[in-house]
Amino acid sequence: MKNQYDCIIIGAGPGGLQAAIHLARYNRKVILIDQGGGRTRHALHMENYLGLEPSSGKAFVDTGIRQIKSFGAAFKREQVASVRVGHGFMVSTNNDRYQAPYVVVSSGVKENPPAIEGMNRFFARSVFTCVDCDGYRTTAKKLVILGDSLAAMRLAFAMKQMFTPDITLILPAGLVPDDHAALLAEDGITLVVGTPGEFLGDPGLAGVKLIGGQEIPCEVVMLSYSYTLNDSYLASLALNRDGSGALVTSEPAGETSIPNLFAVGALRRGKAQAIIAAGQGAVVGIEINGRLLDL
Repeated sequence: MKNQYDCIIIGAGPGGLQAAIHLARYNRKVILIDQGGGRTRHALHMENYLGLEPSSGKAFVDTGIRQIKSFGAAFKREQVASVRVGHGFMVSTNNDRYQAPYVVVSSGVKENPPAIEGMNRFFARSVFTCVDCDGYRTTAKKLVILGDSLAAMRLAFAMKQMFTPDITLILPAGLVPDDHAALLAEDGITLVVGTPGEFLGDPGLAGVKLIGGQEIPCEVVMLSYSYTLNDSYLASLALNRDGSGALVTSEPAGETSIPNLFAVGALRRGKAQAIIAAGQGAVVGIEINGRLLDL
């Protein structure tokens, strides 16, 4: 049948690419469907991945796509609209429909920072969102932390312990209780109440300008805001999720509450790192192949 596969993989994240590599090397009929973009692809610095020379996320993902094609996997640049259960899975995109007994979702998350003028000029260069990925790049620098919850305060304490003593925390009015503000002061962390409006500097980041005009000098910024799962195409499926909305999966296989539907990377609960997602993808690829063998 046209568009009939052993496995459909949604999203060219590290986990999806690794699952595709494993399954394609088992000579399984695999297709990876990706709409483009993604948090990994937008990363400028990937330098905590064992055996990988410092690289950009774009180079990493492009290499992965070439790899899966070299082993015979199909690749489509399409947006998935829905996944439905029936005679396996039916995956519908903006262009076509695909069917397979197994599906792997690897479409990741989207960051939700506020609209701050100059964000595009500095994002991923000196404005970061991931401590595990880019915290090291703030070492011994003048750091501003921006957020909209007390999670940003906990982040400030952690950043001081690991990376830099020079920290200014900017939070909205009324968020930090007096006793918490006292703890920040005791630890030498400056608390500023306000709303960021603009990143300053040319060509490098020099500061954050608040709405109202106050300017806070800095060299780097760490953002602490919410994110959205890129999984609207799963809306019709009754999937078990945790309190944050992440998919609950079995360990170590990564199977969701719907049999034969697997999740890797940031869509499932746990730590979201490229190297972790790739390991999950390898496990999923081996698991699916074992089920196809039915030995």
